[in-house]
Amino acid sequence: MEHPPEDPPPALPGDAAVVRVPGCSVAFYRYLYDTVGRDYCWWLRRTVPDAKIAAILRDPSVSIHVLYRGGEPAGFYELERRWDGTTNLSYFGLMPHAIGHHMGRAFLRHAIDTAWDGPCNLMTVNTCTADHPRALPNYIAAGFRVVRRVREEWPVPTNLGLRLPPPPRAG
Repeated sequence: MEHPPEDPPPALPGDAAVVRVPGCSVAFYRYLYDTVGRDYCWWLRRTVPDAKIAAILRDPSVSIHVLYRGGEPAGFYELERRWDGTTNLSYFGLMPHAIGHHMGRAFLRHAIDTAWDGPCNLMTVNTCTADHPRALPNYIAAGFRVVRRVREEWPVPTNLGLRLPPPPRAG
């Protein structure tokens, strides 16, 4: 995304709010990451030692933002502001109980607006076939454009107990 959206942002439900979590603990981060990513084979950060996660969370270029609805976490996103002015939406998602309640579009827009509020001249996000089927269409609808497609095969550690997605169909 090369420019911030010009249209007004959609509203979150009245009982929802997004809170930045300065000083996010490793335990809370792992809860967010594991709960949001469990069904989408998010595994990379699960293999990273606590000390490395703590260092990521202390990095001033990284921020963690939690969507709360009715007082409980309903999703999170992580932004990484890079030295060249690029802001990467490193992780984004809703918790399973929050999917299908019409919050995803407004929550994504919150992430986008937060990125553009800081020093930002380009915003990026990556997705894959293991993510929610609406991830890519939602990113495109929000103003991102596809820059490249890469076929990668990752050696997902089977000892993590994750449900691996079926291989993509040919064609």
